[in-house]
Amino acid sequence: MEELLAQSQFESLQEGQIIKGIINEIRENEVVLDIGGKAEGIVPAYEFLDVGELQIGEEIEVFLERLEDRDGNPVISYDKAQQKKNWENILSKCEEGTIVSGRVKTKVKGGLVVNIGVDAFLPASQIDIQPPKNLDQYVGQTYDFKVLKINTERRNIVVSRRELIEEQRQEKRRTLLEEIKPGDVRRGAVKNITDYGAFIDLDGLDGLLHITDMSWGRISHPSEMLKVGEEIDVMIIEVDRDRERVSLGLKQTTTNPWEGIESRYPVNARVRGKVVNLVPYGAFVELEEGVEGLVHVTELSWVKRINKPSEMLKVGDEIEAVVLGIQKDDQKISLSVRQLDPNPWDMVRHNYPVGARVRGKVRNLTSYGAFIELEEGIDGMVHVSDMSWTRKVNHPSEAVKKGDEIDAIVLDVDPSQQRISLGMKQLMSDPWDEIDTHYKIGDVVKGKVNKITSYGAFIELKEGIDGLVHISQISEERIEKIKDVLKVDEEITARVIKIDRDERRIGLSIKAANYSEDQLAAESAAFDSMGGDELTSLGDILDEATR
Repeated sequence: MEELLAQSQFESLQEGQIIKGIINEIRENEVVLDIGGKAEGIVPAYEFLDVGELQIGEEIEVFLERLEDRDGNPVISYDKAQQKKNWENILSKCEEGTIVSGRVKTKVKGGLVVNIGVDAFLPASQIDIQPPKNLDQYVGQTYDFKVLKINTERRNIVVSRRELIEEQRQEKRRTLLEEIKPGDVRRGAVKNITDYGAFIDLDGLDGLLHITDMSWGRISHPSEMLKVGEEIDVMIIEVDRDRERVSLGLKQTTTNPWEGIESRYPVNARVRGKVVNLVPYGAFVELEEGVEGLVHVTELSWVKRINKPSEMLKVGDEIEAVVLGIQKDDQKISLSVRQLDPNPWDMVRHNYPVGARVRGKVRNLTSYGAFIELEEGIDGMVHVSDMSWTRKVNHPSEAVKKGDEIDAIVLDVDPSQQRISLGMKQLMSDPWDEIDTHYKIGDVVKGKVNKITSYGAFIELKEGIDGLVHISQISEERIEKIKDVLKVDEEITARVIKIDRDERRIGLSIKAANYSEDQLAAESAAFDSMGGDELTSLGDILDEATR
């Protein structure tokens, strides 16, 4: 009879109602209720805030979802009963913009479900300032939320935690902007890292920590010193309240290593450091954290010809150097590696005295002379004017070529300018000093044509002296083009008709080679009357010479 009575009472229940039940048993993961039916109802333990507060025999209200499942057991929910009871209560107390407290129940697609008396949806974008990657960390946590939207028909509520955080941050930002001043040290968290610096969250106010204010030393990227989420102490450098911008410094929280730099690194002191950077003009050497010196490429060696510092050094090398100078205001230290050794140019006057005969290899040619390597790093130069007594050399390649071994005489030494002047022609006497012993007017001479110009031919005579046969002195007949009657390297016979010691010129005549004395005298007088322009030296017309 009791079973029939219970059965009749259970069947009178309707799905969707809130009914009462008595707790019969409390298990680890579920609570068993007697709801007056032929079978007991089961409520998952997670639907209760604290299962430990429940007692056997206690009467509670549950929501009847179904009379029977496929196994014949009723389907009930404590949570839905609470929500159904609370919905009207929530609607009477809540409106859009209201602040409510709730516990995160579970993660769903696109966000979280929050129990604020009824289930509300918290979109992932509304969880925090930066949308979190891991939503599981919020499940089970209790927070305050702001109601964004209420849909009464669908019984749907959307809430936001982000808006509350932003409002709180805005208030903190205003307070901080009023309080902080340059020189203050504040603690903050690294919020974001860029190529040029890092943004630091000062608990509501973001400040920029520029890369140049991170370290007294050299860093290439902010990530070398900081990581997102790290907490650091920073100094307020500048505050722009109108634009709500704050500039921060990290290195300023430590002592500037350039203070007292002169006492730690006096001029001429020998120091040791590590090569931290190579540039085309030199190498930067770290002497201590935040202090670097520059070894200019010219200060790497006395004797080696170094075009770029990487020829001698590489990043990471430990080297010694000598302090040349300090510019504290510009935070610059000039260093030298070559000053560690004696300057070989200090011995040049002793090793290469003026008048000494030396031998070396032609290392390089320029438009004005040839550089002769006397020893490694020590060059002398032979100017084009010191290559020949008898002919004008317009380019050193006319007398020497790169790689030649040549002898020369030391003409001058200037160690301060690192210059040694050499002469090739000084190896022999000047033939023009004794020109009268070699040639006289009227002499018949033999020579070889070595250059031809539009108005004459140069004849190579003995002693390396050149004579000029003017176009008018080649033949009795008029000649239009010299190359029609004379060829380079052709042997000719001519007569000396002019000698000018001051101008170092000799005039020759092919047509007068067989003249009588009277004819020669007349021709010489006629030649003199032509003027200096006709008796042009080799140097004046060399550019017009053709072969």
